[in-house]
Amino acid sequence: MIEFENVTKVYPDGTRAVENVSFRVEEGTTTVLVGPSGCGKTTTMKLVNRLEEPTEGTIYYDGTDTRTLDATELRRDIGYVIQEVGLFDHMTVGENVATVPELKGWDRERIDERVDELLALVDLPPAKYRDQYPTALSGGQRQRVGVARALAADPDVLLMDEPFGALDPITREDLQDEFLEIQEEINTTILFVTHSIDEALKMGDRIAIFDVGEIVQYGTPNEILSQPANEFVEEFIGDDRTLKRLGLIRVEEVMEPVADGTQDGRTPDEAVSPDANLESALSRMLQEDTDTLSVRNGDDRLVGRVTRERIQDTQRAQVER
Repeated sequence: MIEFENVTKVYPDGTRAVENVSFRVEEGTTTVLVGPSGCGKTTTMKLVNRLEEPTEGTIYYDGTDTRTLDATELRRDIGYVIQEVGLFDHMTVGENVATVPELKGWDRERIDERVDELLALVDLPPAKYRDQYPTALSGGQRQRVGVARALAADPDVLLMDEPFGALDPITREDLQDEFLEIQEEINTTILFVTHSIDEALKMGDRIAIFDVGEIVQYGTPNEILSQPANEFVEEFIGDDRTLKRLGLIRVEEVMEPVADGTQDGRTPDEAVSPDANLESALSRMLQEDTDTLSVRNGDDRLVGRVTRERIQDTQRAQVER
């Protein structure tokens, strides 16, 4: 879907922002570009929709050199979400979401249906929010509108530049979870920029770690956690690599299933979802001062149990690999 081939970006003052970068973003996957400030990750993203132009090398979009495509049309075909959101405050939420479909000449009925569909998708009921103005919304709600606007014209590719970076930790985590659910529905190809390795591990199918304009490692979250390429990657990940790897394993994978109809007498506070990760399950155990949690599905039906012993066994197995 998107491919970088030996791409370098040098600014007129001689700054080499990106140096000989090559990687491929597979269709329907999320690739996260992560690294410290000034490492070239945002410049790399902007090269995709030609907000920046490469000095050397080639960027392919569906096999076509982006330099042969009309820049304006390319940007209308690619969704773009930024940290500052960039909503038009003089326009309603619905009008903001409708911006690109109107530019592409969609008919009114189709636009209205798409606006309502997307507001519902990002958990902003259209009857309540369509006619509100962005200034009346919270930061998290504005960010949701930004995501809806970026998705409005059914883009094949979505660029997300620190989309949740300005939000408080709780809102940020909630939106991350919601967006992962949205991605399962839309199956869009996503290039996601962040400075947070924890966010990268949570959001990415593939991760590109940048250092001073170069990709120093590209791989799956598990590959990066289990086999960091060098000392920079090790330090960037942090000392808790084993705990972070628990964040990649779902409770469902290690729980002890129970027979349908089994009761355990535990309160909802002592339960986790099958889709929760082992890191969060362990945290819940410490919080509740318990060695066992119920595993309940969306219907609050008991489907299994997960124990601290099982999590610790999994953790030891991760260390031995």
